[in-house]
Amino acid sequence: MDENLKIALVQSELAWENPESNRIHFSEIIAAITSDVDLIVLPEMFTTGFTMNPKNISPSEGQKTVTWMQELATKKNMAITGSLVFFENGNYTNRLFFVEPAGQVSQYDKRHTFTLAGEDQVYRAGNDKLIVLYRGFKICPMICYDLRFPVWARNVEDYDILMYVANWPKLRIDAWDALLKARSIENMAYCIGVNRVGEDDAGFDYSGHSSVYDPLGNQLVFSETETVLHVTLSKRRIHELRNKLKFLADRDEFTLKV
Repeated sequence: MDENLKIALVQSELAWENPESNRIHFSEIIAAITSDVDLIVLPEMFTTGFTMNPKNISPSEGQKTVTWMQELATKKNMAITGSLVFFENGNYTNRLFFVEPAGQVSQYDKRHTFTLAGEDQVYRAGNDKLIVLYRGFKICPMICYDLRFPVWARNVEDYDILMYVANWPKLRIDAWDALLKARSIENMAYCIGVNRVGEDDAGFDYSGHSSVYDPLGNQLVFSETETVLHVTLSKRRIHELRNKLKFLADRDEFTLKV
């Protein structure tokens, strides 16, 4: 079992509805990462920005991006994850892909589509929670608005890392900060949040605040600017805290309707 997981959080501006431009941009950022990294985390809809007009994106772009992720993961010997506009069986989804170095691909469709922006009208919501076992760590990836729903994220699987990729606007950034910290504490897990910066073509400003919290809610990294944040997470630390503070043993049992 690996004791540590080295993660790079990429907080960046996004080119609006331009997958090719964004792939080039992130290729340059990832190529510049020379330190040893196990996992790269990109924002929500990292090839387009948070568009509610997915028909502006060629249906072939989703698979192009997955292939791009596979090639990079193999070349750099690290996993890559983030969400994108994906077209399948006549439906658009806001789909997160977790791509491992050997080419294995896991996927998660955003369960809580953002009704305030009309996301529920154009993207099909998912119903399946994803737990990825990667280099000895159990990782639960989710997307943006999912952060507001603690029951969906409840740690009934004893995962080690809860992860959110997002396009979370500046005007509600205080909620982002508070909820990421809360999710780490209540689930006794590391909680990662990767957001974007800049302004999108819908007129929303993004101030980043990508961060990582340990199982006690201590903030390990944070930034408001375009940057790559590096953090090393410890499996031993999780075990020590959970053995000392057995809060998860007292969690409520429940059945979630999906």
